[in-house]
Formats: sequence, C-alpha cells, structure tokens
Amino acid sequence: MPGRTVGTVGKQNRFRSAGTMATAVGAALVLAACGSTKDTGGAADAGGDGTGKVGVILPLLTSPFWQSYNDYVPKMAKSEGVDALKTVNSNSDPSQQITDINNELNQGVKGLVVAPLDSAAIEAGLDQAERKGVPVVAVDVAPEKGKVAMVVRADNVAYGEKACQYLGKQIPSGKVVQIMGDLASVNGRDRSEAFRACVKKNFPKLKVLEIPAKWESDTAASKLDTLLNANTDLKGIYMQAGGVYLAPTLQTLKSKGLLKKAGQSGHISIVSNDGIPQEFDAIRKGEIDATVSQPADAYARYGMYYIKAAMQGKTFKPGPTDHDSTIVKLPSGILEDQLPAPLVTKENVDDPKLWGNTVK
Repeated sequence: MPGRTVGTVGKQNRFRSAGTMATAVGAALVLAACGSTKDTGGAADAGGDGTGKVGVILPLLTSPFWQSYNDYVPKMAKSEGVDALKTVNSNSDPSQQITDINNELNQGVKGLVVAPLDSAAIEAGLDQAERKGVPVVAVDVAPEKGKVAMVVRADNVAYGEKACQYLGKQIPSGKVVQIMGDLASVNGRDRSEAFRACVKKNFPKLKVLEIPAKWESDTAASKLDTLLNANTDLKGIYMQAGGVYLAPTLQTLKSKGLLKKAGQSGHISIVSNDGIPQEFDAIRKGEIDATVSQPADAYARYGMYYIKAAMQGKTFKPGPTDHDSTIVKLPSGILEDQLPAPLVTKENVDDPKLWGNTVK
C-alpha cells in the first residue's frame, strides 16, 4: 500500500525470489563494496555504538497493510536490537507528518524510520533531521529530495507488469480496468504506467479503462459503479491497493450481480496489490484471482536494519544484497533496497512463508 507522493523515480530493476533475513550487520567497507547486509559484528553491537532511541512514523492506519506493518515494527525492532519508540500515525496528512518528525526530533531520537506521505513535502522534515545529525530511513516511498540513508521499497513497476501479465494470460480480449492510486504519487504512477505499457505491448486485444481513485475506497466504489453501468462486458480488474480497494470493489460487483467465483461463467478476473490476509481469503473463495504481496514484514525488518546501520555510521552502495534483493541508485542519487514481492494465486496462497499467512 502506498502513500501520497509527488515526483518521479526511474524505472527500476526487477525482483528476485523472496529470501531470508540476514541476521546481523557487516563492516562499513564491506557493505559499501557490494551492497551486502551480512553482519560481521555480532550481537554486541545491539543497543551499543551509535545507537539510541528511534522514532517510527506511519502514513496512516486505515489500511490493513499499514496496520500489519505497524504490528511488525516492535517485533522487528526487538529482533534487530533497535530501541524503537511507540509508532506515530500521521493520519494521511503530509503537514502533520512534518510536525510528527519535528516532535520526534525534539524528544531526542537518534534515528527515524518514516513512510512518507508526500515525497516533496517530506524534504522539510528530512532537512530538520539532517541539521540535527539524525539519520533517516524511508519506507515504501522514495523522497524527491532530502537526505536518507536508504529507501526500503519494492519495485512498483513490477507490480503493474505482474498484474498485466496475469490478466493478459487469463483474458484473450476485451475490457479491463485498472483502479489506480493517486497519480501524483510515484507508487501510483509506476503501477499505472507499467500496467498500461505492458498491455499495449503484449496484449493488444485488451482495452484498458482507468479509474483514478487516489487511494480512496469511496472514490473507487463510486467510479467503478459508474463505469460498470456503461461497460457491462468488463472482463478484468487490476486494483492497485487491495488494502483500500478490495472491499468496495467486491461490494460493488455483488450489488450488480457481477461477483461470480473463479470458474463460473461471467467471472471477472481480478488481480490486486498488497498481500493482506483479506486478499488471500478472497483468492481462496474465488472472488479474486491473484495479488502481488507487498512485504509488510520486510518493510519493518529492513527499516530497522538500515536505521541501526546508519546510526552506527555504516554506508551502502548499489548491488545485490544477501536477502534476495538489489540496492539501486535512483535518479535523485538516493539508494533504494528493492525487496521481493511475489505474485500470489490459488496455487501458492497457503504458503506459510507469505506474511499475509502469519498475521491474524
């Protein structure tokens, strides 16, 4: 699930398969040389050199995705030896998020993990942190400007491409709609542009309809209802955020008698993004067909990992990591660890390794 952002980042590398967590932190020169996150220091560093209180700022808590991330934060902080304060929720308000950052800095935190709501506005908060010598790790969204030690994010271009490839193989021709996020958002743009371009290149018999929904469930439901009135022959739906679009989409289809289970005549193929438990249940019921699992657990885990490394003065360079991801340099010069995000279908929905199967 994304936050509201502005600015553009370049097209990014593709994912590799999900891997396991490295268990400690490596020497700075080794890390900088190869992008590795493997530890050579040992547990003695936990809570020690260069560490201190860490503030964690959430974008919102109205999405099951961010609720899950919030639940993971204290667990991952403990496993990484990070002394994290209670999380702060900015309630979808970019200006409030800047206030939250300043409040955390005034409490004397030595590090910040922030999921930016607005990648331009966040610069003010990042500048405040830099002036105080406090490192910042960004989660889910890359800032347009400002200094961060690392962005922990998955490749949103791949989200759109995976959704396109899945629907294209299910539907030989006809109309499909993508329920988009905020188009002022790098996450929304990456997913939308990738889906659109992939369909045009690989599945020319599909016609893409679009609903700009700004990560708002009510907007998605209203516009989908209107679209279905004029397009009763819709064959597929791509929801860019299951955390906010799943329930209203299913309810809208049900109200029009169009919610048919997979395998039934008239079934509308649906692929989503997030990987929340509710999506997995919908896949099992045949209500939707697939989702791309955005790694809430890994976002929390590596947010804690990188802030600890930054507080200890460690640095990184582009290259492969030891947890099946790749650190890339964005056009802004910021480094981003692109974490794996697997496609989930009925074939692997019960995989116990998927984070959506580990939360209640």
